[in-house]
Amino acid sequence: MPARNSDFVYQDLRREIISMRLTPGTAILEKNLAQRYGVSRTPVREAIVRLAKDRLIDVVAKSGTFVAPIPLAMVREALVARRALEAATVREATEKASESQFMEIRAIIQRQRENAQAGDEAAFHRADDDFHAAIAAAGRLAGIWDMIQQIRIQIERYRRLTLPQPGRMLKVVGEHEAVLEAMVRRDADEAVAKMAYHLNNLQLDIAVFRDMWPDYFLLDPAVDSDLLAE
Repeated sequence: MPARNSDFVYQDLRREIISMRLTPGTAILEKNLAQRYGVSRTPVREAIVRLAKDRLIDVVAKSGTFVAPIPLAMVREALVARRALEAATVREATEKASESQFMEIRAIIQRQRENAQAGDEAAFHRADDDFHAAIAAAGRLAGIWDMIQQIRIQIERYRRLTLPQPGRMLKVVGEHEAVLEAMVRRDADEAVAKMAYHLNNLQLDIAVFRDMWPDYFLLDPAVDSDLLAE
């Protein structure tokens, strides 16, 4: 039971941090969490240790425990890795997907459009995941989507900041449609290029969102010098 308690607390806090319901800098109080989850402090403490290893929580001696800022260096590295992995899934899906799989992907994009028009960010995010997962599945590389899930923790925190911006969700829908249309034409090079453009837009906007929420991000002067320039 204690192990299951620790896993539950870990997974629930992880979801709240990644979804930005708990924003960087938010204090994490063991006593309050123990009361919230109806457990002792031990499983809470174990969950915090795991989240600290994920770089989602900072434990600061004599100061307290807080939701960690988003490390921009890790966001950029994860984007590089994700571009490479999704290039592989898109290329394979373009060559191997059936017409019914293309129809399934088109239906997911339509669902995304409806979510965007309704302003339902949570449903939009789920549909976004479904879009990328469906491409990997169509390329018979579903395991690669599992790999992407593991490396994109910090990307997801950053993405949650971008979605509420006016027109952002519909812009993403348009980018997804461009990827699919190239796939339907069986133009693998174009599909890969459209997916790269879609993912690159996240990186191009980093400086903008860092300026909007400077306290939410951690910059490494060695690699983020362009964002430190006035």
